[in-house]
Amino acid sequence: MRIFLDANVLFYAAQSAGAVRQLIQALQADGHALVADEYVATEARRNIAGKAKADRQTYLQNLLSQIEIIAAHFPANAHAAVQWLPEKDRPVLMAAIALRCDALLTGDRTHFGMGYGQTFDGVTTYAPAQLAMTVFPPS
Repeated sequence: MRIFLDANVLFYAAQSAGAVRQLIQALQADGHALVADEYVATEARRNIAGKAKADRQTYLQNLLSQIEIIAAHFPANAHAAVQWLPEKDRPVLMAAIALRCDALLTGDRTHFGMGYGQTFDGVTTYAPAQLAMTVFPPS
């Protein structure tokens, strides 16, 4: 599966060794392609720089070096799929669509929550716990 990581997911993974970091590590170990674009990578760097210690910034840089950071070119037809989102969040879903991801992983319940579990131009939006249950269902 090709999974686009939102900035807040990158931030949470860098901030602590909790569930989001464990999910990302499990996805990597399972061979899933983890993807971001420069927009979310820059936002994650800015947020971690303002709120975390240097070792967390280093962890983020290491994580970013292990995933695909790709410049997204937005297709004209993606605009309709993102109208339900606030303006500042539209580039995230548009990038996931443009980069042909299967999933968008975001912890932003406020803006993306009503789209959780829905598919937009081929990209299904997931909260971390939802994606974990989908990819690694309990036995």
